[in-house]
Amino acid sequence: QVQLVESGGGLVQAGGSLSLSCAASGRTFSIYTMGWFRQAPGKEREFVAAVSRNGASLDYADSVKGRFTISRDNVRNTLYLQMNSLKAEDTGVYYCGAIPYYSESRTANRYEYWGQGTQVTVSS
Repeated sequence: QVQLVESGGGLVQAGGSLSLSCAASGRTFSIYTMGWFRQAPGKEREFVAAVSRNGASLDYADSVKGRFTISRDNVRNTLYLQMNSLKAEDTGVYYCGAIPYYSESRTANRYEYWGQGTQVTVSS
């Protein structure tokens, strides 16, 4: 079992920044690829970013590339998402997830563990 707890969400004006964290406990954090997804009301959960087990490989959705940065600290068992130049369309509940294989990290239903989510609201 892996327990994931997100934090750092909130309300921010367009153009602003937020930093999300996802604290992991339980099984070894470093054996999993980690990802961030988001879900807006009435929409499906969508891929935002992923980072491989050792942090060497990164992947971003086109909509956030150049604005968001994913990173991880395998000593602190924590995943991060730095979000800059936020837009209204970035609004949603942000979830972190753990998946065994980096190659599948854009597919939500392949994730084994999820956090409870943290709300991000960007006002225009």
